[in-house]
Amino acid sequence: MTDRAPARVTSRDATFQRWQTLLTNRTKRNRAGEMLVQGVRPISLAVEHGWPVRALLHDGRARRSAWADRLLGTVDAAQVLVAPELLAELGGKDEPPELLAVVALPPDDLERLRPVGVPLITVFDRPSAPGNIGTLLRSVDAFGGGGLVVTGHAADPYDPQAVRASTGSVFAVPVVRLPSHREVLDWVAAGSPPAAVVGTDEGAAIDVRDVDLAGPAVVVVGNETAGLSAGWREACDVLVRIPMAGTASSLNAATAGSVVLYEAMRQRSGGIRP
Repeated sequence: MTDRAPARVTSRDATFQRWQTLLTNRTKRNRAGEMLVQGVRPISLAVEHGWPVRALLHDGRARRSAWADRLLGTVDAAQVLVAPELLAELGGKDEPPELLAVVALPPDDLERLRPVGVPLITVFDRPSAPGNIGTLLRSVDAFGGGGLVVTGHAADPYDPQAVRASTGSVFAVPVVRLPSHREVLDWVAAGSPPAAVVGTDEGAAIDVRDVDLAGPAVVVVGNETAGLSAGWREACDVLVRIPMAGTASSLNAATAGSVVLYEAMRQRSGGIRP
């Protein structure tokens, strides 16, 4: 809890414009090392998982929910009173939200991925759509994954679209952004025992159900259009396909990754019980 008197923002001044850029400009978001978080669940998960909160923005309304009162009373962060119409603009809705949060971004350090138990790490290679990153993050969270690595020239996992699609799982699952596959492979090789690198490919000859995913594994999902890069394809120990019926020629990249992660969880739990 902070005893500092709240600052006030009542116009589209430099402070307001800086918050806007956190939503719309990844370069400035990375330079500032922070992001603006919208929504009850994402903000709650950010606080629950220990993300440093730099500011809580609210409009000073007299009646607030117990959730907003609790955060304003317990989170040690600057509190800023924002004009309702400006808060609504930042929140992306017609009505102002109770709270928005400015939180610090974590470092892109692979050591954040060191999980407890048998490692299951997911890599998304050069994803172009923030929503797909968020969707895959949600599945990594749901199926017991230890983290997500985004490699190459890619969309930003801290883009508001990615955060919304993850329903806040971006704050529960470690995410690391790296320029290429090489850093990941060095990290995998240093593990004990090293993990199997399993790539998804609709043209692969091996069914995902026939691959051992119960041990340490890195699941690699390729770009939505181009698939795996040559570097990742060469690095994979095995390429797997997902059997399909019907007329669909392929699955969405995030969906394909989700299916593989479900299969890994199924194998690790000895089969899903009804």
